Amino acid sequence: MEFGAYWVVHLTVDTEVATSDLSEVAKEHMVTLEKIPNNRVPVPGWKGGFSTSNPAFAYPDPNLTSLPLLGNMDNITRLKRQVHVLWPEFSWETVIGDSTSRCFNMFAPDISRAGYDDAGRVWSIICPQQGSYSPTFGSLNIEVTVTGQRGWVNESVVDRDKDLLAADMNVTGKVWFAPSAKDKFAYNFIKLLFEKRGLPFPLDKAHAIQVSLHKVGDPNDPTISVRSGLSGAYKNPDFALHYGDAWGVANVAVEIGPILTCNHPVVDEFNAMIMDIFNLGSGNILKQGNVLTWNVWFDAPTYVCQTEWKNHANYWRESIDTGHGSPDGQGSEIKYFDGTVFKPIDAVAEAEWDKIKAWLKKHFGISLPDSPSADWV
Repeated sequence: MEFGAYWVVHLTVDTEVATSDLSEVAKEHMVTLEKIPNNRVPVPGWKGGFSTSNPAFAYPDPNLTSLPLLGNMDNITRLKRQVHVLWPEFSWETVIGDSTSRCFNMFAPDISRAGYDDAGRVWSIICPQQGSYSPTFGSLNIEVTVTGQRGWVNESVVDRDKDLLAADMNVTGKVWFAPSAKDKFAYNFIKLLFEKRGLPFPLDKAHAIQVSLHKVGDPNDPTISVRSGLSGAYKNPDFALHYGDAWGVANVAVEIGPILTCNHPVVDEFNAMIMDIFNLGSGNILKQGNVLTWNVWFDAPTYVCQTEWKNHANYWRESIDTGHGSPDGQGSEIKYFDGTVFKPIDAVAEAEWDKIKAWLKKHFGISLPDSPSADWV
């Protein structure tokens, strides 16, 4: 398997739509188009009213602080309507501070959703779950976990680029080893060392490495904003625009914070090493201090199946945990503005090996050869 970041997402079908509804641009980015719903007209039943229930909610600067940040799965029975993000266009700088290094990557379709009631109050937001591959450790699962959310949608607006929706979220990044890692010698060897010392090892989500995420420029504010329209922080290439297909677009930006400590130097430095290894192949997407922005292009509102919504994340996670990746296809390659495909650094396996050697020598006094044997990779 070629090293690099790949992104996987479960796709749920709510409507039957012909593949021909999607543009040539979208076709270049998607693998299983026949399964992608692209609803162009909102389903009946919209009532509205919540977005105008408080003057503070209004654009140009919506203030949602009067609303509590609710648990993401606590109000599924209130969900009536939803929008599916079919074109999730992510962007970040592969070299922090160098705007010429900015890359663009469309993750797999239906990576995110917003669920709300008929009046327009948001009750649940689904955020990304994805994966990455290391030649030394195998696959890693990465999830952006929504720990709180609030917001509104107004389907009645005339200009959907200006005031279609506003939402806030608290999120945490979680990283853990996928089952395929169990076939790797490095995983089993280091896991055994951890077990002998009674140390926590990121073998599943419950023991995941946690990465803090916060408002851009303010590490003390964990709340990030979802706002209508395209991000104005940078120019988007044509291949990342979907005006001809999407019903609406919103943007999100988050700054990557530090890894949460486990209060043990062996574990903390191991977790930092794993994140370094992940960033080697993904162009520093989760490197501390980087800003990850995404424009979420979505279809017109459809009805929510509450049972399906509740099971959505678990169903997808089961798919990735079996090592099969997304059951419905991947997104695009990571590309620069001019369309050039991003390539990870040369000799990734060697760079990983150097990090593992240094960590084992420091904490366990174990010396490894200059290059890994066939058993390790």
